[in-house]
Amino acid sequence: MRVIWTNGCFDILHRGHLELFKYARSLGDYLVVGVDTDDRVRASKGESRPFNNIEDRTAMLRSIKYVDEVRVFDTDCELDTQVLLSDAEIMVVGADYKNKNVIGSRHVKDIIFFDKIEGYSTTKILAGLE
Repeated sequence: MRVIWTNGCFDILHRGHLELFKYARSLGDYLVVGVDTDDRVRASKGESRPFNNIEDRTAMLRSIKYVDEVRVFDTDCELDTQVLLSDAEIMVVGADYKNKNVIGSRHVKDIIFFDKIEGYSTTKILAGLE
């Protein structure tokens, strides 16, 4: 069985996220999605985030047909460990991480960079609500 890993905040799900999951799942048999805790999102995105709490975000992720498993992490070390424990062969990450350190990448055989879908961004969606 070929396991695929991807991770992120997934605060407000949109078409870009669904395309990521669909693509990642097409690469293997089992997709594991890692999701940042509320504290981790707050630390990286600011005090007004996340918009949806971890319970709501994980429930939404688990309802998506491309997602086989959801794992929560709070630190870089936990993320690295979760990738290792998932036994993933491939990690799919946003193309904005090219030439950057990708946490957990040392545990997979291949990293594939996914080009974000133009016009879809949680930050932009939330900016429109203000």
